[in-house]
Amino acid sequence: MSQAPGSVTGVLDLDVLIHAKALTKRFGEFTAVDGISFELRRGEAFGFLGPNGAGKSSTMRMIGCVSPRSGGELSILGMDPVQDGPAIRARLGVVPQEDTLDVELTVRENLLIYGRYFGLPKSVIAERTARLLEFVQLAERAGDQVEPLSGGMKRRLTIARSLINEPEVMLLDEPTTGLDPQARHVVWDRLFRLKQQGVTLVLTTHYMDEAEQLCDRLVVMDGGKIVAEGSPRELIEAYSTPEVLELRFRLSEHDLAAEKVADAPAERIEVLADRILLYVGNGDAALAAVRGLGLEPLTSLVRRSTLEDVFLRLTGRRLEDG
Repeated sequence: MSQAPGSVTGVLDLDVLIHAKALTKRFGEFTAVDGISFELRRGEAFGFLGPNGAGKSSTMRMIGCVSPRSGGELSILGMDPVQDGPAIRARLGVVPQEDTLDVELTVRENLLIYGRYFGLPKSVIAERTARLLEFVQLAERAGDQVEPLSGGMKRRLTIARSLINEPEVMLLDEPTTGLDPQARHVVWDRLFRLKQQGVTLVLTTHYMDEAEQLCDRLVVMDGGKIVAEGSPRELIEAYSTPEVLELRFRLSEHDLAAEKVADAPAERIEVLADRILLYVGNGDAALAAVRGLGLEPLTSLVRRSTLEDVFLRLTGRRLEDG
């Protein structure tokens, strides 16, 4: 007897909303998602982190029931996306990479019309529209057309629209790409409030600070595979050091300094074009050791390790095509 997805000894775990095992997506000879396994639990924020081409969006499209899997297992809300796609989609909220708002309609009309796709009564749609526009701080723009809105406002409107059916799971594909820092923080605030209200979030992102801010757990993908999984803090502890010492030297001294710094006590040393990074337990002690080698940097900075350090160690500093 086969075991139910997300279960132990065949007993269904109702807290597991998404279960994937050896999930694969191929496009002809190209494998975009290469046998990944993960589980998403109710009420958490789960992130897919990775460079362009890592397989994040292909995974999200399979979860969103708009792209069939090529192999492996996938269960969403206890259902099979191949057999139960419409039923699953009715319980999902989707925020795609690109806003797909109707720019010729008003802010309010975008929500009113979208709500009809779910067969909701007009009175319910109207009540939810008013409440959601307040939630995303667009109530005062309800009668305005979408076209002149800022990028941040359009993103918030897209989030509001995705909530019209009161979804159990929200899929957010690069939710703040292209937004200025202030607009990003406003979106983060709305997403954090959703999580507090019990909405389960699944997001892809390029932004390490976004992943640290929003995600309870995340996986790092590269080349279609999962290369690491855990909470932001767990990943930093596993793949980096407590502190990083950043050194900058005069351009004429950089290469020689890099040779000498190789003798400094550090778990790992990375030489970049403009600076040298020492991954260490104690940045001040490492700086003293560097000076003990007869080196005096132009500038020095001791900082804590971040998720970006983990990401770059796991995926490299190469630039991928989208």
